[in-house]
Amino acid sequence: MTMISSASGEKAVVLYDGQCPLCRKSVSYLQWLDWLGRLSYFDARDAEYLPVAEVPLNPGRLLEEMHLLTPDRKQVHHGFRALRWLAWRLPLLWPIAPLLYLPGAPALGQRMYLWVARNRFQLVPCHGGTCSLPPRHPH
Repeated sequence: MTMISSASGEKAVVLYDGQCPLCRKSVSYLQWLDWLGRLSYFDARDAEYLPVAEVPLNPGRLLEEMHLLTPDRKQVHHGFRALRWLAWRLPLLWPIAPLLYLPGAPALGQRMYLWVARNRFQLVPCHGGTCSLPPRHPH
């Protein structure tokens, strides 16, 4: 993947966990849906090559849920808010985009998103049917 400058007309950046099979599969779907070429994708685990942003990016937090950096690099959205942002920019998702703003949708959507994010290594079979979690660092 290549570095992205913050000049106008640049792409939004999707930051995802590159060691997560579900995340990689989700990115492949986003790439397929992005036939207008509005997105770039970065593995959040490759902290040395994260895009330059005007908002602080916490590398540890990037692994908890997908983050989206807007093309102007001034805003970052994560989880359900990132999905809502994407829905308006991917033409095949335009019909569902307004539904993501219905009363209760943001709270329920974020709860569902976080459940999937926390369980992502168990949701997609890997080597021998299970994925291993990265080692936890003691607090």
